[in-house]
Amino acid sequence: MGTPTAAPATIRVPFHLDGHLPGLEVPLDTGATVRPELPPGSVWERLAALHAAVADEVAGVVATGGVPLVVSGCCTTALGTVAGLQRGGVDPAVVWLDAHGDLQTPQTSTSGYPGGMPLRQLVGGAERTGPHRLDLRPVDERDVVLVDARDLDRPEAEFLATSAIRRADVPGLVDLPLPDRPIYLHVDLDVLDPADVPGVMYPVAGGPRAEAVAVALRSVLDTGRVAAVGLACTWGEGVVPGSAVREVAAELARVAGR
Repeated sequence: MGTPTAAPATIRVPFHLDGHLPGLEVPLDTGATVRPELPPGSVWERLAALHAAVADEVAGVVATGGVPLVVSGCCTTALGTVAGLQRGGVDPAVVWLDAHGDLQTPQTSTSGYPGGMPLRQLVGGAERTGPHRLDLRPVDERDVVLVDARDLDRPEAEFLATSAIRRADVPGLVDLPLPDRPIYLHVDLDVLDPADVPGVMYPVAGGPRAEAVAVALRSVLDTGRVAAVGLACTWGEGVVPGSAVREVAAELARVAGR
């Protein structure tokens, strides 16, 4: 096994959903910033425009043999990242680390929060405005690993009970056989225990500490098959990432060859 040899490119997307966060502090130095003017319309239409810009940036990096590392303020950016990989000829498996399932639909969610739906959208369900505009091909559930997800709503648990999506805790990811194909590695930093990530929007008690998450990430990155990384910094403006968050981010950057 080895680390990727292609040059990475760190892309900053300072948005939470369709809301621009110019003061969002992130734990990595970034290169390009994606900041399109979003059209009027529903949140889904605005997200479709944002994710189209992300997909363009990611596809450009892939075309040069690079490894996109997309740093954003929420998990929905994953739709643009995976669409960009697909445009570049890469059909990835997904390894998704998150305190939550992100498997809701507009019909099952009591809040209607789009940030609770992106993984379900990636596998072909939930709201389809963005996926259709992005020409996003659904990822086969058999090629998805959901890691941690210690806070599942009942509809998400019911969906997983009949889904081919595999689950693991953070330590279990180290020895888990992964799909033998390129990988999109997604990390919502709320996967960490709240003690390590103060200020996160939706904290969930009982999470793993930074060292354990870093070890798990290393095991995935060391496959040499990670084609893109998504890092969701799910906090608001004015929150300064602490040392634990920077440890996890540094693992992603170091093993990706930066």
